[in-house]
Order: sequence, then structure tokens, then C-alpha cells
Amino acid sequence: SNVLRMSSGFQIKPKVAVQKSKTSPLPCSSEPVIKPQPRPSDKLNPETIDPFGVHSRQPSTFAAIYAKGGIPCRLVHGSVKHRLQWECPPETVPFDPLLVTLAEGLRETKHPYTFVSKEGFKELLMVEGAIEKVIPLLPRLVPVLKAALAHSDDEVFGRGLDALVQLSAVVGPSLNDNLKQLLTNLSKRLMEKKSREKITIALQKLEQYGGKATVAIIKSKIPTYCSI
Repeated sequence: SNVLRMSSGFQIKPKVAVQKSKTSPLPCSSEPVIKPQPRPSDKLNPETIDPFGVHSRQPSTFAAIYAKGGIPCRLVHGSVKHRLQWECPPETVPFDPLLVTLAEGLRETKHPYTFVSKEGFKELLMVEGAIEKVIPLLPRLVPVLKAALAHSDDEVFGRGLDALVQLSAVVGPSLNDNLKQLLTNLSKRLMEKKSREKITIALQKLEQYGGKATVAIIKSKIPTYCSI
């Protein structure tokens, strides 16, 4: 009765239905669910930042400028240490707004932005005649450095502190008018044992570069400071 008879005389049997168990597992199946295991390469090749890639997060101002080629230097990976390669000699680069942009990059926490901003800021300050180019930018640089010194990340704070000392070495007493704004966060960090020595050394260098007037400014914010 299960055989269909065609007019031509051929006999065709209907196909046997495929068992559901092959396409959809039973809800009470005792078979364990196998989860995909992480590949060894996932550990060997951690996720890195592609400045030209598309991210779900909105990139920072520095990252966006870097991705568009607005920073005229690039990271060069070396066998021993990294370095910056400038598209043109740093002494020919306009400090405004590049120096301020690099200072803003000090708050970055991802590679290569951390290295580019720190090294770029330092190398620009080292060019001949930097003092004449930097002093007009102090009103814009100080709030940016203050933000780095107020950052919760220890490495960001460290980069901000190094940049402050580098800036003081270039402009000297010209920084005194804005120094109080920067000392507030240093005073707070002095309460932390891990930062105390580094901050003390930085304050001594600020005094060295700023002169006697700097001592009075430091003591107004940090009364426990001992002059060198």
C-alpha cells in the first residue's frame, strides 16, 4: 500500500523521513556541549591597536589626529629599543599646535600612542631655539599637563611628571606663574609611598630650573618640601 504506481508502470517508494535527532538534538540529551578552545596564537599574539582600523569606541583626539597623519613622526621598532622617525627635521615643525597635541597624547594608555606622545614631546623640546616657541604656548600647555598629573593611571601620571620637568628645563622661571596649578596634584600624590621619591626629585629639578622664586611657590602648596 506504500508503493505509488505510475502510469508508465514504474514503482516509486517514498523516501524515509530523516530522524530529527540528526538535525536537532534532544532537549534532554546527556551529550556535553563542546566549547571552542582558545588557540595558542591568541596568547602569543595579543590584540594590538591599529590606528587605521575601525573601532566601536570613538577614538581620542590624539588617536584621531595620528590616524589621519597629523603627527609628523612615526614609531620605528628596533631590536633593542624603539625610536621616532620624523617626516622632516623637528626644528622645522611648527610647535603650534603640535606640542600641545603631543601633550594631550600623554594621557593615552595604548600603544603606540603612549610612546609617540612621550618621545615626540621630549624631542620637540630639545630642538635649538625651543624656548622662544614654547613660552607663548604655556597658557595652553599647563592645563593639559595638569590633566595628565590628575589621571588615575600611574603611568600617565609618570609621563605627565616627566613632561613637566622637561618643560621646566626649557622655560625656567617662565613656568612660575603657572606652577601653582600643577602642584596641587603633586601634593595629593605625595601621600602615596610609591610616588613620593619620584615627585621629590621632580620638585628639586623644578627648583633648580626655576630659581629661588620657585621654592616659595612649592612651599605654598607643599609646606613639607625641603629646599636643595
